[in-house]
Amino acid sequence: MNDAVLRVQSQLTDRDHILLGWLHDHGVLTSFQIAHALYPSIDFAQKRLRKLVAIAVLARFRPHKPDGGSYPYHYVLDQLGVDVVSAQRGDELPRRDQARKRRWHLTNRANLPHLLATNQFFTDLAGHARIHPDTGLLRWWPAARCQQTGAFAVDGDDMQVRAYTAPVRPDGHGIWRERHTTVPFFAEVDRSTEPLWKLVGKLDGYAALAHATRRVWPVLFWLESPLRERHLHQALTDARASYPVATSVRGDPAMTGRSPADQVWWLHHRDGGPLRLADLPHTITDGYGQAA
Repeated sequence: MNDAVLRVQSQLTDRDHILLGWLHDHGVLTSFQIAHALYPSIDFAQKRLRKLVAIAVLARFRPHKPDGGSYPYHYVLDQLGVDVVSAQRGDELPRRDQARKRRWHLTNRANLPHLLATNQFFTDLAGHARIHPDTGLLRWWPAARCQQTGAFAVDGDDMQVRAYTAPVRPDGHGIWRERHTTVPFFAEVDRSTEPLWKLVGKLDGYAALAHATRRVWPVLFWLESPLRERHLHQALTDARASYPVATSVRGDPAMTGRSPADQVWWLHHRDGGPLRLADLPHTITDGYGQAA
């Protein structure tokens, strides 16, 4: 651990470490996403974020809107922040220019809106958990971690599962807890850029993963419009899809008063109204009730 990391450690709170870990794993978060997920107010969040930028653990940029004006600040790890997370996780310290290269990549990536939409889904859940003590986001994984060999193996699984590489690349994988119920899920954040047949086709990979692990977890499609949602359900029906799928149309929780944890999920092939995330059907194996 280098001297700069040692010096800055005493200035960081537990909440700071959570944020640094999220940015390490998920790339970029806006000031509003961070505030909703971790802080009681946007003013409180912005004050702390300015401090973290000043001590060089975070960097920020502000994209311009095509029609004028700017988006809110977007936060990424600065090099010292990368070093702090690496030291905390016991990883080798990265190259000196890693944060700069990663920041350039994030600010120039064509699918930044998709990444931010995915991160919005999970920060909405984290924000819900912040103000509802009987709930919690126990896991938030990016796509790359889902594709690691043995990613979904738990104690007691055989070597076949431990050596298995999942044939899926969800936008994220999470585990949600509400009271005594724990629901693992896969998130597919749709921005209407793919044909519906391609969305339906992704279910083959999830079915293969469920067959290998003997655990069936719902796929959540988070969609842009009610029309897109209706068309997807029709496509699922036409394809005779049997893997558990739930859909919802995303919206700003500050405007709608609802989050992905709420009663907003329409389970395919189920009569009745929408379900809460915690009520979606799944099978679970011991070992998935703890944060990871």
